[in-house]
Amino acid sequence: MTNLERNPQEVLCTEAIGAGAALLTPRDVPLGGPRAMTVRRTLPQRHRSLIGAWCFLDHYGPDPVADTGGMSVARHPHTGLATVSWLFTGGISHLDSAGYSADVRPGEVNLMIAGRGISHQEFSTPDTTTLHGVQLWYALPDDTRHMAPTFEHYTPEPVKNHGAELRIFIGELAGSTSPVNTYTPPLVAAEILMEPGTELELNLDPSFEHGVLVDTGDLSLNSAPIPEDHLAYLPTGRDSVVLTAGEKPVRAMLLGGEPLGEQIVMWWNFVGRTHEEVVAYREQWQAEIDAEPAPTPESGTYSDGTPYPRFGPFPDDQPAPMPAPTLPTVTLRPRG
Repeated sequence: MTNLERNPQEVLCTEAIGAGAALLTPRDVPLGGPRAMTVRRTLPQRHRSLIGAWCFLDHYGPDPVADTGGMSVARHPHTGLATVSWLFTGGISHLDSAGYSADVRPGEVNLMIAGRGISHQEFSTPDTTTLHGVQLWYALPDDTRHMAPTFEHYTPEPVKNHGAELRIFIGELAGSTSPVNTYTPPLVAAEILMEPGTELELNLDPSFEHGVLVDTGDLSLNSAPIPEDHLAYLPTGRDSVVLTAGEKPVRAMLLGGEPLGEQIVMWWNFVGRTHEEVVAYREQWQAEIDAEPAPTPESGTYSDGTPYPRFGPFPDDQPAPMPAPTLPTVTLRPRG
């Protein structure tokens, strides 16, 4: 999914939920168009850019596609990151410039490694009536961010535990290990379903930061209630967590990972390390889709060794690509 937000630096409120922990409040972001699909964004924020390498979390739905138009995101670029699509209801069709085409359904994950550059599009499947899920990104470390793009699709087996059900689609948790290669320091991502009154204790890797997003239901984390749509952040040093469901069944997402240990520059759909890198990515995308003129590299590769075109090719019979927004007039600052 693309990031269509025009003012990504809005200050958000945080509330303490324990030593070093924080409660991150969502903000509504329309994804554009006459029937804009609105997402609730909890990452990044001014006060919290990363959880491990996770750098972006959009939470959407349940949206009636007949009213909202569903997901209709034309071809757009990415660099230096991976996109992770996980659905609760509905379906999304993915097509990218590396030649991968795959639908994603509830209980499945699509993971796209952008590496040095990729472009893709995402549209709700024709049979989708309600769309509900999360879109996640994580930043690639410096030693893999220039790799060739690739893609994986995986369906994890559910892990059942006394009124709880977990699906671990990235990393390792509750005795289940995903085979998906993330090309980044260790990460974890899982969907958690809990029946009313269930208590679930999970062993955590203390070298990880963690985040728990509540989709629906009454959930307490170590006895602290977490409102729906909010993201609870837990710093490193925690070796366990206790999740307790109240009177309503719970659906939540758990994310985590070793701190990236690098500063990134993230703007629109690009992750780089400097302002100049991001400016170059934008110029190259605009030129490749004939939106703005720029010289074609005579050698057939860009200055960083990436083959031209960085973001292509793409089938001609698909919807028109999405041009990049105008860069801000100030220098983009690194964060980490």
